[in-house]
Amino acid sequence: MQADLWTFAVSLYKRPGVAEDCLTLQDELGANVCLLLCGAWLEQRSVACTPERLAILETLAAQWSAAVVEPLRGLRRQWREAAQHDSQLAPLREAVKGLELQAEKVLLERLARVCKDWPGTAQPALWLEALIPEPKGPAAKMDDRGALDRLRAAASDA
Repeated sequence: MQADLWTFAVSLYKRPGVAEDCLTLQDELGANVCLLLCGAWLEQRSVACTPERLAILETLAAQWSAAVVEPLRGLRRQWREAAQHDSQLAPLREAVKGLELQAEKVLLERLARVCKDWPGTAQPALWLEALIPEPKGPAAKMDDRGALDRLRAAASDA
């Protein structure tokens, strides 16, 4: 029996190197980590990546991320240094971090709900490449192909 998306995502994210690769893809290329984890899950289920399905997932993720996840992440990051020196701010930052994780869980649940009835196929399902934004100029120095290969390999073992 295949794991639900949340269980799969948590298991995959804990695997060696996955968190680092996902965060690098997020920070350097603007990838959405929840979408990457969903894409790896869809690949494991052999669900075909179509332009229509991709648009549905990207739109849902973009809206939720912009409205909920990114503001929480921004606040958490903004407080990083100050919380190291302020004993009252530190627990508030941790609470924001918890809310950010909860918001990401809600996003993964919403993504799973949208694609739960998409059938698997015998064709290779290449979601991960489709979910990586185009590099933005010379600043994009990340070896995204290597990160995607490592993510895909870790997902196949998850």
